[in-house]
Amino acid sequence: MKIIGIDPGYAIVGYGVVEYRANRFAVLDYGAITTEAGVPFNRRLEIIFDALTALLEQHRPDAMSVEKVFYNNNAKTVIDVSQARGVLMLAAQKCRVPVFEYTPLQVKQSVVGYGRAEKKQIQEMTKRILNLDSVPKPDDTADALAMAICHAHTGASQLGGGRTLRIKEGI
Repeated sequence: MKIIGIDPGYAIVGYGVVEYRANRFAVLDYGAITTEAGVPFNRRLEIIFDALTALLEQHRPDAMSVEKVFYNNNAKTVIDVSQARGVLMLAAQKCRVPVFEYTPLQVKQSVVGYGRAEKKQIQEMTKRILNLDSVPKPDDTADALAMAICHAHTGASQLGGGRTLRIKEGI
């Protein structure tokens, strides 16, 4: 199964593409889609959509694993990240890639085995699980790879709490 993990954002969208077969991972690609602060927000969303669409067309993943947005103290940030997340999910839908959502707790439990794991622990386990020489940078990229691992460990087994989002044709 080929999985693309996504850490949503509007300045930086982390992505990681892995192949998961017979309980083994192969890293195919990872990086970040970035947009500059001075660019109009609608244009930033377009850049994100176009870049993810190109990645989906290049890699043809079987699934996209994306982090659920959680509320923090800044409502504007949550709204803006949610808008970026929407264009990410639209790109997946247009490319016919099923989307699976996971909470930060689910990712921590899947990757580290402990729901209150620190960010450094998640990054180190991601590096070990994927047999990488170092923790991928920026952090959003490491988070995206952790999202892909989470789906492989939980969603792919049909045991996990990931939610599949599908849109019926003709609606």
